[in-house]
Amino acid sequence: MSDQTSPQITATSWLMVATLGLVWGGTFMVQKLALEHLPPLWVAAGRLGFAALITTVIWQMRGGRMFRSDERDWPRLIWVSMLSAAVPFMLLAWAQQYVTSAFTGVSMAAVALIVLPLAHFLVPGERMTLRRTLGFLIGFAGVLILIGPAAFASSGSPLESLGQLACLSAAACYAVSSILMRRLPPLDPIGLSATTLLFGAALVIPLAALQHGAPAMPSAEGLAIVAVLGLVPTAAAGLLRILVIRTAGPVFMSLTNYQVPLWSVVFGATIMGEPLPGSLIWAALLILSGVALSQYGALQRLFFPNRV
Repeated sequence: MSDQTSPQITATSWLMVATLGLVWGGTFMVQKLALEHLPPLWVAAGRLGFAALITTVIWQMRGGRMFRSDERDWPRLIWVSMLSAAVPFMLLAWAQQYVTSAFTGVSMAAVALIVLPLAHFLVPGERMTLRRTLGFLIGFAGVLILIGPAAFASSGSPLESLGQLACLSAAACYAVSSILMRRLPPLDPIGLSATTLLFGAALVIPLAALQHGAPAMPSAEGLAIVAVLGLVPTAAAGLLRILVIRTAGPVFMSLTNYQVPLWSVVFGATIMGEPLPGSLIWAALLILSGVALSQYGALQRLFFPNRV
């Protein structure tokens, strides 16, 4: 089993989840800049390849050991690695040809709703209470309001239904990988991060070559942007994700999925000059209310430790 028998949510946990929401919310903006220099799959391949390289080097410098106890679970580790990056990257890359970006955003927010019942049955200390369920539903409603009618608009593609199914399957991959990751025996988080990224790179790089052919050498600016994508939202944030899941649990980690679209809209408006939706304030209030309701006990322990 994992290092902790039940989730341990601390002030550091909240800081890590807030950081992940901020970083991943800004990733879309940076990725948009990268797409001016490379085609989509090569952007994904570049960020994964760079992140896998740097994380693997750090892991090997630390001794290259994976499990920290005599207990071994290589089959589950392989599944976690595949479902954390390789499979959902492939599904989303195919699906986004046929679905709207709004639907993709909603499907990623749905990760939290998929995690909730899975954790109830499979993770100690993650029971699905009425308050927690209402909190997650309120947060999801906030995401729907933020995205607006575009969440339900059709792309007009004959393969849209299959594309939507692929998006939801990718969301399920992220949810299941979080559950499996929590249930792994004690291991080195950098080793797990390196393994996950290596699997992802091994899948996406050949796909990029098949789809786009060999990439032209980007400018120094393009290389720098891809390097930033690989270092910050992929390598560093991927390691943070692992640390949150292994300590605070997959349900707490899924709160990130409600923050990402919120920060994405804010960054798009303040930095990229995109229009600010009028629903932003109401959506933010619903998302924050949902987070507070679902994590009421953790917040109470954080701010009023003597009352618990």
